Amino acid sequence: MTFKKIDPQSLKTPELHGILLGAVTPRPIAFASTTDKAGNVNLSPFSFFNVFGANPPILIFSPARRGRDNTTKHSYENLKEVDEVVVNIANYPMVEQMSLASTEYQKGVNEFIKAGFTEAKSEKVKPPRVAESPVAFECRVKQIIETGTEGGAGNLIICEVVYIHLDENILDDNGKIDPVKLDPIGRMGGNWYSRSKQGLFEVEKPLSKLGVGVDAIPDSIRLSHVLTGNDLGKLGNVEKLPEHEEVEKMVKDPVVQKLITQNSGQPGKIEELLHVYAHELLEEGKVEKAWKVLLASL
Repeated sequence: MTFKKIDPQSLKTPELHGILLGAVTPRPIAFASTTDKAGNVNLSPFSFFNVFGANPPILIFSPARRGRDNTTKHSYENLKEVDEVVVNIANYPMVEQMSLASTEYQKGVNEFIKAGFTEAKSEKVKPPRVAESPVAFECRVKQIIETGTEGGAGNLIICEVVYIHLDENILDDNGKIDPVKLDPIGRMGGNWYSRSKQGLFEVEKPLSKLGVGVDAIPDSIRLSHVLTGNDLGKLGNVEKLPEHEEVEKMVKDPVVQKLITQNSGQPGKIEELLHVYAHELLEEGKVEKAWKVLLASL
């Protein structure tokens, strides 16, 4: 093997950041829910995360300083005010919504609402847990260690698990967590994630734009029995909805026209089939076209 030799001090932070995140993989994800002293809820994923002990049960994650401008994240600011957190475990069925929750919305915006998750009351801590998460650890913060003051520096949140919520559907016949049923995801470099049952897949980062959020999706679409949580996450990650004229053009699309014509007089059937078509488009990454198809069903 031929090795490239690198002195970390010779690299700019973004380049070093890319090497670290590209090599130290896959990383588990702490989907952390926090509150500030006013009771405002925040929900955000962090892949600088792992378990570090069982007696006492200790989890550590790091809402690091942003490399581009050295600002701190709302989760970190909340934890300085209220030293409690719920570390929710995210799995594949919720990865797109989880990614949407990482959008840099303004302070005070509830990512549970923007990403389409359900708040569930915790037993021993103030922050709510994510009802859709298969495992949730209620924690109290024992210590916060700041590893530096410049952009990219870590803020280690050392917390003790005080209560656990475990979905019985992910357990095997012996009452142990079944990794196949859990269907966990791991963070890789760039847009890449890993999934034990699938391998590598990509999720577009939402940080470069402000998605409209799942709460902006019309109820008839958001509550569809055809569309998945990942579908909703993709739909909520667009900056704006298609214009009326664009939707009108989509109604004339050959596939849409065929579905409407063949099921004339059955509006419920037409809506269902258009949702199925939109789901297929979303699976192919054609989010803009899927939005037009869905709005054509209204």
